[in-house]
Amino acid sequence: VQLVESGGGLVQPGESLRLSCAASGFSLGYFAIGWFRQAPGKEREGISCIRTGDGVTSYADSVKGRFAISRDNAKSTVYLQMNSLKPEDTAIYYCALASPQYCTENLFPDPYNYWGQGTQVTVSF
Repeated sequence: VQLVESGGGLVQPGESLRLSCAASGFSLGYFAIGWFRQAPGKEREGISCIRTGDGVTSYADSVKGRFAISRDNAKSTVYLQMNSLKPEDTAIYYCALASPQYCTENLFPDPYNYWGQGTQVTVSF
């Protein structure tokens, strides 16, 4: 099982980025894929998840209305479209895999067993 994030970078406030989480070694099937982020000195925060089997999604209040998660099971890839980025969105972004029941409104990292290496997102002038 391997998860690889890509798409991070440096953008200005108000701009957009799309992150990708490519899965290999297994079929997306019916799992939860979560996006988490961690800023320096802060705990890892769950921001969004998707159940790959039925497409049910969940978002943290901090990103609701600005971020959108989606999946392409044929490509074994989950995306995180991030719009209207703010400086406080600056963090390392990780995707992770869990059983589908762990895609919930309160998204905690503990049940997620497999993690990618992370991709840096920096929002700054």
